[in-house]
Amino acid sequence: MFKGSLVALITPMTEDGALDPKAFQDFVAWQIAEGTQGLVPVGTTGESPTLSHDEHRRVVELCVEAAAGRVPVIAGTGSNSTAEAIELTRHAKEAGADAALVVTPYYNKPTQEGLYLHFTAIADAVDLPIIIYNIPPRSVIDMSVETMARLAKHPNIVGVKDATANLTRPLHTRLSCGTEFCQLSGEDHTALAFRAAGGVGCISVSGNVAPRLCAEMHAAWEAGRIEEAMAIQDRLTPLHDAMFCETSPGPVKYAASLLAKSSAHCRLPMAPVAESTRARVKAAMVQAGLLN
Repeated sequence: MFKGSLVALITPMTEDGALDPKAFQDFVAWQIAEGTQGLVPVGTTGESPTLSHDEHRRVVELCVEAAAGRVPVIAGTGSNSTAEAIELTRHAKEAGADAALVVTPYYNKPTQEGLYLHFTAIADAVDLPIIIYNIPPRSVIDMSVETMARLAKHPNIVGVKDATANLTRPLHTRLSCGTEFCQLSGEDHTALAFRAAGGVGCISVSGNVAPRLCAEMHAAWEAGRIEEAMAIQDRLTPLHDAMFCETSPGPVKYAASLLAKSSAHCRLPMAPVAESTRARVKAAMVQAGLLN
């Protein structure tokens, strides 16, 4: 259903911090032209924690409109409030999104049973494919393989974005959830290794600024050109390092500004990136052939 190079989209803003709808839709069009196979608006990279609910919904609508059915749109709809997650998921369906990306609830630290009940409630309430977003570094909790296997039995829960960087996880998930359960890496460095362990793609941050390279890497892997895929991986690794040398999305929005795709502005509490980060990001982009 979803595979290859998918991108966790930034949300372009003006220098004073307002949404920039034209820049966002132009960015979506560029991503598709460069070969991106799926779009993920209003995730962490899209600064969902600091968007108002109206802004959140607007970004999903803009993405669906700009994509125009050419590639799937997986809208971020997670919340640590189950009722709020249901509301956002309903909106994503109404807006025409192809699926919802639902993060494990942050801050309130539910038990595994709480996670099961949370995701089941959303899947029962909205007839839309749901991808679980498991990212312990940001949400503190880690959904177990056993809980995921329980959830995989629900017809609306179709996969996982796994940002654990634990490469034994997809092996056990494949055995427990079945080969049809869509496993996507949520960590750029592990994209190919994750595919070798049973994954089918990656929801990427680096893809915001290197969409063609990311798409070509996955295409090479799928065609069995493993050495070519690994050569692209080598080219991208310093860029991945730079994208996370400060908390994302600071570095990637600065990188996008160097390509004139967005301002570098992030809303507080995200601070402007340090001068050393700017230098590292620019150097990595030059090394990858993204800048002269």
